[in-house]
This record gives sequence, structure tokens and C-alpha cells, in this order.
Amino acid sequence: MTERGALRGRLDSLKREIAKFGAVGAVGTLVNFGVFNLVRHMTDLHVVRASVIATVVAIAFNYLGFRYFTYRDRDKSGRTKELTLFLLFSVVGLVIENGVLYAATYWFGWDGKLQANFFKFLGMGIATLFRFWSYRSWVFKALPARETVAHAESFLEETESDEPPVVRRAG
Repeated sequence: MTERGALRGRLDSLKREIAKFGAVGAVGTLVNFGVFNLVRHMTDLHVVRASVIATVVAIAFNYLGFRYFTYRDRDKSGRTKELTLFLLFSVVGLVIENGVLYAATYWFGWDGKLQANFFKFLGMGIATLFRFWSYRSWVFKALPARETVAHAESFLEETESDEPPVVRRAG
């Protein structure tokens, strides 16, 4: 495989990963906003508390979507570690997402229904960039690519010979 072909393959793989991540994220966003607005309209909870509840529900939904759809082909050997890292990075994302909403609401007084939804969306966008990077880098690690393994195996076969290795002495 040429270097250009390998690069194209990696870019195509990244595009598919981003599309799957986006699909799960889009549905997770609907879950998040649905729960957020339901809690806001059905209870007397403050806006950030309602948002935290909605974010936690969306995190649970997203884990299932990422594990069984987006990253189903990734390493599954350390589920406890995977879930621990997922929750850790999700909590950081929760703080980013709700920190933006908190700042808009309590520092700037932008607490209308439309404003709350806008700043929740803005916070979700920033947190999504962090989550995409952290999940793919630390949580759902890629298994070695088939092409890389095949190339390494063929390289090993080419270098093997029936002759004993030449031993050279230093000095």
C-alpha cells in the first residue's frame, strides 16, 4: 500500500468515526435538551441543576451509543478501566458544559429560557470537542489496523532466512 493510499485510508476511517460520533452525539443532544427542558418546566430546580441532571442522563445514553455503535470495533479487554476513564472525561465535559451555562446565568444574568438553551448548547459544543479528543485518545483505544499488522507480518517474512544471523563484534 502506498503512503498516499494509507493516508487516504486513515482519513476515510477518521471521517466514519466522526460521523458515528456525531450521530450518537446528535441523539445524545436531543436527550440532553429534552431532559433539561422537561426538568426546568416540571420542577423548580435552578437552571444549572436541571442542566447537570440532563447531562448525566445524556452521558449514560452516550456511553451505550459509543461502546456499541461508534467504537464497537475497539479494544474491549478493560471494561472497568474504560468505564472509569469515560466517566472521568465525561465529568470534565459536564463541568465545561455547565460552567458555560453557569457563567452566562449567574455572572451575566442571561437566564431567560432561550438564553439558557443557547448557552447550554454553546457549552455542549465546547465540551464535545474535548470529549471527542479524550474518548478516542484514552477511553476507546483503537486496535492495531489490519493493514499495519499485515505489513509488519510481510516485513518479518521477507527478513527471515534459513541462514544463521551474522554476529558482529564491536571494537
